[in-house]
Amino acid sequence: MGAVKKQQQQQQQGIARWRFALVAGLLCALAAALVVHLAGLQVLPEQDRGYRFLQDQGRARTIRTEEIAAYRGSIVDRNGELLAVSTPVHTIWANPQLLKEADAAQLRNLAAALDTPPARLAKRLEKYRNKGFMYLRRHMTPEGAQKVLSLDLAGVYSKKEYRRFYPAGEVTAQLLGFTNIDDLGQEGLELAYEQSLAGEPGKRQVVKDLKGRTVRDLAVKQEARPGRDLQLTIDMRLQYLAYRELKKAVAENGAASGYMVILDTRTGDVLAMANQPSFNPNNRAGVKAAAMRNRALIDQFEPGSTIKPLTALAALETGRWQPHTRINTSPGYIRLPGKTLLDPVNYGEIDLTRVITKSSQVGITKVAMDLEPETLRGLFYRLGLGEAVGSGFPGEAPGILPTRGRWHPIELANFAFGYGLTVNAVQLAQAYSVVANAGLKRPVSLILEPGKTPQDADRVVESELAREVTAMLETVIGPEGTGRHAAVEGYRVAGKTGTVHKVGSEGYADNRYRSVFAGFVPADNPRLAAVVVIDDPTSTKYYGGEVAAPVFGKVMTGAMRLLQVPPEKIAPAEQQLATQLDERGTTS
Repeated sequence: MGAVKKQQQQQQQGIARWRFALVAGLLCALAAALVVHLAGLQVLPEQDRGYRFLQDQGRARTIRTEEIAAYRGSIVDRNGELLAVSTPVHTIWANPQLLKEADAAQLRNLAAALDTPPARLAKRLEKYRNKGFMYLRRHMTPEGAQKVLSLDLAGVYSKKEYRRFYPAGEVTAQLLGFTNIDDLGQEGLELAYEQSLAGEPGKRQVVKDLKGRTVRDLAVKQEARPGRDLQLTIDMRLQYLAYRELKKAVAENGAASGYMVILDTRTGDVLAMANQPSFNPNNRAGVKAAAMRNRALIDQFEPGSTIKPLTALAALETGRWQPHTRINTSPGYIRLPGKTLLDPVNYGEIDLTRVITKSSQVGITKVAMDLEPETLRGLFYRLGLGEAVGSGFPGEAPGILPTRGRWHPIELANFAFGYGLTVNAVQLAQAYSVVANAGLKRPVSLILEPGKTPQDADRVVESELAREVTAMLETVIGPEGTGRHAAVEGYRVAGKTGTVHKVGSEGYADNRYRSVFAGFVPADNPRLAAVVVIDDPTSTKYYGGEVAAPVFGKVMTGAMRLLQVPPEKIAPAEQQLATQLDERGTTS
């Protein structure tokens, strides 16, 4: 019995050792298999695709691709002065899913750093609680953003952006337009040249920690391409001058609005384009839409008596009329079917030049009755009326130059003295620039073209006829003309006034006007052409010669000095005559 029992014990011990060895072997085999597998994943990647899988999974949890904001191109004037520039700012954003872990004290500190009421922050966090993204504050200074980030809150991040700044403020507001909070052009030239100015964002890879903060940069996958700079034809010296005098005139005359355009007659470049009312593009809170409109290009208006010299030019082209051709304007009015047209006084028998000097309604009507409507319309079209000037500005008004199968006498008469057609201020300035250039028409431009030369022009009017009209326009600035307040001391000025009845709900209003002046200087060797429009003056003065002409005179006086245009030699007798102001019969 003892031997059997001993034998059984030995067998059980053998089985236990065998089981132990088996379990130990299995454990060792598993460990070896794990080591081999890990080696296959990490040491011998070419033998196991799992390596790439794990590597990709690791990267997916730590490596992120971020956008590199592109620098928006600057806008400068013709002399390189900055008009629009982008400055770096920081935008603070959050992941509400992570930020909700913050306690009340941390949220109060965050609200203080963001300069926002704690209740407002709490309300916004509640609104976005199920989202993965929300803005906390856009466009903070680097110092302000650092105060927020120093709180070291989970789910709060910063990214670099750019904010547009306009050094000239309201002086160039309507021309340049503005960008939105994402630095995208919304109005004006910022919108027109968005694609060129905006550039192209870049991409970079970064490593982020569990809180989503950037630990280090890995690589730039695509460099950001900055936008192209834009150089305008604007001369800010003239722009400031035009804006100041325009703003003053609008205020003094209680006008609803006003605008002024100055062209370089030698090149067609727009040197100034001022508007009133204006706004500050750097702070648009409470700005009305009307203040954002670039009226000089977008608004179209009936030009009134400023068209009369162009009608005289059409008459000269027929060969039947000369500057000294006599016209009988007695008894001071003319009856046409449906309407009687009046002069302020009976000018009697006067020549074509004096018709322009006195802005005679009767005289220009008799000229129009001698012309074919299409002859008149054809000249207006050649001068650039009725078609866009091609500035590229959003919303540019092409104006209206009507054509009819049959023209009634009153329609032709109205057409001849500036009613029944519409223009914008740049079109009218271009038409006068053609006269100033002795019949050469140059394209109008807002963007400086280095290769552009004075020879880039088309002849649309005979030079001698244009000079004859220039001589007529000089008399308007003389002592008996309607535009003597546009005079520039030391220079001969050519121009024309216009006083236009505005259209109301029941036709032309008897007590609402638009005051206009168009002209160029110096008359014998023109450098600048300009148009001034003062809309709806409510003071006792409303004639173009009283309201718009003085703005032209003051701006051109300063412009001649700024551009260092030498004064002309004017005979003493002419100077003495120019100081004598005759108030009789000067109405337009």
